[in-house]
Amino acid sequence: MLKRLLIILSILALGLLLYSVFVEDIFSPPLSPKDTAEISLNDLTLKVEYNRPSKRDREIFGALVPFDKVWRTGANEATTFETNQDLLIDGIVLKKGKYTIWTVPMKDSWKVMFNSKQYDWGVNEKMEPMWDPNYDALEFQVPSEELDVTVERFTIAFDNKTGHLKLTMAWDNTLIEVPIDVKEAKSQT
Repeated sequence: MLKRLLIILSILALGLLLYSVFVEDIFSPPLSPKDTAEISLNDLTLKVEYNRPSKRDREIFGALVPFDKVWRTGANEATTFETNQDLLIDGIVLKKGKYTIWTVPMKDSWKVMFNSKQYDWGVNEKMEPMWDPNYDALEFQVPSEELDVTVERFTIAFDNKTGHLKLTMAWDNTLIEVPIDVKEAKSQT
């Protein structure tokens, strides 16, 4: 009985090893690892969770990520943005809460959408974005900048070095900046 159990366990272990090597390859690092960008300023806390695809000698914008089409803004799961306070973005109020970020890269600018719906994944089985525009809480356009350096891995970060908070997104040789202001609460008189 013990001998049979050991044989079964050995076969299962071998099967899992073969599966992991040939199907899932769990021993190599993920191609688009998860990452988080966070910032805390006074009472404000912002957090972005996203997956970071790599350039890997590919042409990115206008090719891998087509111009004028909705992009999940990263890889794998939909990118999420969370704020504990109401914000002003492009002069429009974004209520505190959790959103997904979707973008439309264009040649000289990007459209950015904060969507109130939470999605399990960024694309469907046909590789089409799962974004539903009916849930857009905010949509605006920002200029894109060409960088002198190549950003190998898609990067989202917060920049407050000048005292003007920005959410930045960079990949390949492209950068966008989303200006963020805290919405002042109305004082009661």
